[in-house]
Amino acid sequence: MFDETRLRVFAAIAREGSVTGAAAALHYAQPSVSHHLARLEAEAGVALVRRSGRGIRLTDAGAALAARAEEILGRIDQARAELAAHAGLTQGRVRLPAFPSALAVLVPRAAARFAERHPGVEAALVEAEPPEALAAVRRGEADAAVVFRHEDEPPPEGFHTVPLLEDPIHLVAPAAQGGADGPRARRGGRRPGPPRLRDFADRRWIAGCERCRAQLLRACAAEGFEPEVAYATDDYVAVQSLVAAGLGVSTLPGLALRAHRAEGLRTEPTGRVRLVEAVTFGAPPLPAPVEAFLEVMSEVAATLDGHTPGGR
Repeated sequence: MFDETRLRVFAAIAREGSVTGAAAALHYAQPSVSHHLARLEAEAGVALVRRSGRGIRLTDAGAALAARAEEILGRIDQARAELAAHAGLTQGRVRLPAFPSALAVLVPRAAARFAERHPGVEAALVEAEPPEALAAVRRGEADAAVVFRHEDEPPPEGFHTVPLLEDPIHLVAPAAQGGADGPRARRGGRRPGPPRLRDFADRRWIAGCERCRAQLLRACAAEGFEPEVAYATDDYVAVQSLVAAGLGVSTLPGLALRAHRAEGLRTEPTGRVRLVEAVTFGAPPLPAPVEAFLEVMSEVAATLDGHTPGGR
């Protein structure tokens, strides 16, 4: 059985005549479109497109599938609309706490798309760090939550988790001091890989929230040094301002850099990531509005996954 999202991506490729055009039409990242196309061809067991200059041409099999895809998707959309009333998606509310950078980037896009599909359902959004968000879900004060955890942290016990994206951790340094490229540039100008935190062991550091600070200390310890933490704030805007002012270096996740990007910074992925997840609590099935919102959020997250701001 073909995945619906891949069929939608392929139908857009057929309409637009290129992967780039499909990505723009769907508001997806181009690599995500290419990934869905490759998976669909693997499932079909036959080539669906051929490259032609900057665009693509459908193979005979691709043309046949494209014609059917539009029909299938149309029937799915019709069925979804007919079932919405019976599934309780014409009214209701989804209560969702989310950590700040997710609430600034991921959640608004999901809420806007959800409102288009289900205008009768209210999305009640609130900012909360993961510990508070998890507690609200456990107490029944929220239906679901968007949280994060670092790679070396276990998933929250007792919760059902829906993976959304891997959020790359970036080293953030002042551009005036050479930024993340400085130490490596002095070693011959080569870029052998992600920056090593120990290259900045002699700098002062700016730490984030309590969990992020603990993770930073663990990462630095793994590279053989203890950072001098001169400032601590869980405000990613303030972190960037402190770094830009030359008061230290820090690490920030990609979502924070998407939400706000200060002038005078150099950033570079460290090779580490944090895991962004949606969580629910309790036995299935979920209420229809919650299930629908999580589905939309997964779709939006797929447009962000693997794409992070470049350094400057």
